[in-house]
Amino acid sequence: MTLEILTADSLTPFRHGFFTRRGGASSGIFAGLNCGPGSTDQSDSVRLNRARVAEAMGIETEALVTVHQTHSADVVTLNGTLPQTQPKPEADAMVTATPGLGLGILTADCQPVLFADPVGRVIGAAHAGWRGALSGILENTINAMVALGADRSRINAVIGPCISQEAYEVGEEFLENFLSEDSDFMRFFVNGVGGKYQFDLVGFGLARLRDAGVADATWIGHCTYGDPARFYSYRRSVHDAQADYGRLISVIRL
Repeated sequence: MTLEILTADSLTPFRHGFFTRRGGASSGIFAGLNCGPGSTDQSDSVRLNRARVAEAMGIETEALVTVHQTHSADVVTLNGTLPQTQPKPEADAMVTATPGLGLGILTADCQPVLFADPVGRVIGAAHAGWRGALSGILENTINAMVALGADRSRINAVIGPCISQEAYEVGEEFLENFLSEDSDFMRFFVNGVGGKYQFDLVGFGLARLRDAGVADATWIGHCTYGDPARFYSYRRSVHDAQADYGRLISVIRL
């Protein structure tokens, strides 16, 4: 099966893609294009999947860079590939102005966000779950791009497939994490069932991006939870009592 790659016009002319799970070598609960080395999937399958992604992006496998994501607000600026013999840096975003590098973000409900300044020729990629988005990962990615010569008023940002508000049920403690920062964040929550709330992760991400002054911020659409044939989902794996889950990859390259 061929790879399925979702793209966004606002990220052109840079080669990029929000990859679905279709077309990969993994099997079982990971069936498809699982690109997460941190999963319990067979390492050979993950390596093959990542090689297929690199080929689709027109780069060598070593040039497809990912980091050890920790739900932080930390950004890495890359001037070349990372050493294969050393641990990956802990961060949740990368930026570069170096041609030939592909920045890869792994997700399974969180927001994969790809950034591009077509004039300054600077790109970025961020993993923005609720914790990272609240602590400033999106703003930090934009600032790091600006430090490389980008202009925030030229940056286009696109959020890829992630969990939708309809599927994102949270409790009172989760809500308080946001209200303790800003009471206005209540607008990203609606009442759910049994005293629960439904959180709009996409709306929150878009608001943070627009408040940061980017030229354009959009969501490509698609809820990871609601489409098991195309997307991995951590929350769905929990509800289905699965032992693990696959990771989707989103990539942009210069």
